[in-house]
Amino acid sequence: MTTTPARRDGAALVHRPSDPMLVTTTDEVAGRPILKVIGLVRGNTVRTRNVGADILAGFRNLVGGEVSQYTAMLSQSREQALDRLRAEALSLGANAVVGLRITTSTVMAGAAEILAYGTAVVLAEAGAP
Repeated sequence: MTTTPARRDGAALVHRPSDPMLVTTTDEVAGRPILKVIGLVRGNTVRTRNVGADILAGFRNLVGGEVSQYTAMLSQSREQALDRLRAEALSLGANAVVGLRITTSTVMAGAAEILAYGTAVVLAEAGAP
C-alpha cells in the first residue's frame, strides 16, 4: 500500500503532500468503508530498450547476474504508470484506488507496456463513524 500524493496540473503530474492518495491491492481498506465507487482508472507507459543498455546486458548474459539497467528502467516505468493512475483517480474526485493490478505486455521487439489499473473510490475518513 502506498500513499504517494499526486494530482494532474495541466499535462504535468504534480505531487502534493496535501493530496494523499491511498493505493492498495486489496478490495477494501480496514476501518475505512467505501462511500462511493467511481470506477476503473489506469495509467500506462511504453518503454523501449536502448543500445547502450543492450550491449551491457549482452556482457551480463555472458557472466550472469542482474541486468541493473533493465531493473532500473522497469522500476521507473512502474512508478510512472502508478503516477498516471493516481492522477486520473484524483481528477475524478477519488481519494483512493483499491484492487490495484500491474501488468506488462510486449508491444513490439524491444518495447514493453506497463499498465497499472484499479478501482477509484471515495473512502470514509479514518476514524469516522
